[in-house]
Amino acid sequence: MLSDDQRPDTIRALGNAMISTPNLDRMARAGVAFTRAVSPNPLCVPSRKEILSGCCGIRGGIVNFGPGFAADQVPLPRVLQQAGYRTWHVGKWHTEGRPSHHGYDESAALYAGGGGQTPSGVDHAGRPVTGYRGWVLQTDEGRRFPEQGVGLTPHISRTFADAAIELIRRRPETPFFLHVNFTAPHDPLLIPPGHKDRYDPAKIPLPGNFLSEHPFDHGNLHGRDEQLFAAPRTSAEVRRELAAYYAVISDMDEQIGRIQAALEQTAQAANTVVIFAGDQGLAIGSHGLRGKQNMYEHTVGTPLLLCGPGIPQETRRDTLCYLRDLYPTICELAGARVPDVVQGKSLLSAIAHPTQILYPVVFGYFGDVQRMIRTDRWKLIHYPRIDRFQLFDLERDPLELRDLAADGEQAAQLAELRAQLQTWQSQVGDPALKRDR
Repeated sequence: MLSDDQRPDTIRALGNAMISTPNLDRMARAGVAFTRAVSPNPLCVPSRKEILSGCCGIRGGIVNFGPGFAADQVPLPRVLQQAGYRTWHVGKWHTEGRPSHHGYDESAALYAGGGGQTPSGVDHAGRPVTGYRGWVLQTDEGRRFPEQGVGLTPHISRTFADAAIELIRRRPETPFFLHVNFTAPHDPLLIPPGHKDRYDPAKIPLPGNFLSEHPFDHGNLHGRDEQLFAAPRTSAEVRRELAAYYAVISDMDEQIGRIQAALEQTAQAANTVVIFAGDQGLAIGSHGLRGKQNMYEHTVGTPLLLCGPGIPQETRRDTLCYLRDLYPTICELAGARVPDVVQGKSLLSAIAHPTQILYPVVFGYFGDVQRMIRTDRWKLIHYPRIDRFQLFDLERDPLELRDLAADGEQAAQLAELRAQLQTWQSQVGDPALKRDR
């Protein structure tokens, strides 16, 4: 199960006492939570493609924002299909073609573009809707159902859960892989039924790294996401947005509970591994930003939970990892062969061995405007277009409030990370490296 634009700090069991997420909490208690999972290319299309391909998004000298797969890549559901699994897709489709083109046997409540322009509408705060314009429920063959709503609807998470439950209740004779793609909590934020006034904006604390404006142009200040908030940002607007954001997440959590209940009611829970992740986080006022498309922890970080047979309970791992690691992890759980082209690493070794290091450093990238290298302690962000660096000591400054790039005492640390970043950029053929040189 995959959420859309969910910050890593939005699960109660992992430290957010303000939000109600009892079903995700239950997953966290029943299994493993990876607390340093990274979405390296924090935008929906490339993030989801990394999950489905198991590969880094920089290939062939370009940062791959397009939805297509390279000729040598094998989408995850096709590998599972070949291993004897029924493969089902539910919800958001943000990849080229149709699910059936990439190894899914069947789609239900498929949600994609092509339904025409959204009628004029507003979100919870009265702002014009700009996200998911023209998206509708449809079939894999292309039959569309605009009568069920054009654009996001307040009850769409329930629609996806209903479809997932119907598939689960079939109890197929062969094992199944069910991929549920929620749109929550992506904008436009619409209050789900039963959640009006669920959270009082006046009682919502601001993010600890709230700023009224970002200190410089990070390369996306004029992007669609950033236009959703007034400039400069105000505490009132951020609190109101967080209240709606939490309500949408709590509704999604309820639907996740219904899906889990269906597994239990059909006696399939005992032999089913359940994985939950977000495709990337979001700012919502942190660092003076509203959207994704940045390299701060609230955005490149993402929730990642696994539970089920063979997964230890009440376990936390601070292992650095990527979302693309889900590809080989799922293959290993399913007994499927991992294609040689896959660059991710199975998380199962890190689950079995608490001190296991999958990656000594991880990297992030957005267009040709942002690059990141992160260790357990340090993070360096480079903005190639303006040749600016930020350096954060995440051990002492987890909210990334004190930029140490100009601190002479950290010059050696900055130089070391910069050299490592440039070496990696050279290895993957990063076009942004040409700008650096």
